[in-house]
Amino acid sequence: MMKTPLHEYETVVLVHDLGYLPLKAGDVGAVVHVYPDDETFEVEFVTGEGKTVALVTLSRSDIRPMRHREILHVRALAA
Repeated sequence: MMKTPLHEYETVVLVHDLGYLPLKAGDVGAVVHVYPDDETFEVEFVTGEGKTVALVTLSRSDIRPMRHREILHVRALAA
């Protein structure tokens, strides 16, 4: 199966909760750096107001591209 390439500035979706950060499956982030292996990415997650929640290094298995017919959903961060 061919992997879909991910590029800088691409919108991606977290595929599972990150227990060490306030991020949950379905949260949307932006790729800000693609490492040379094309398997590791720096992804930024922000609030609706643009405040960075996390800038985290993730692997391809942690994220997926946003799909064409998906819609964003809002949730509050845990205190």
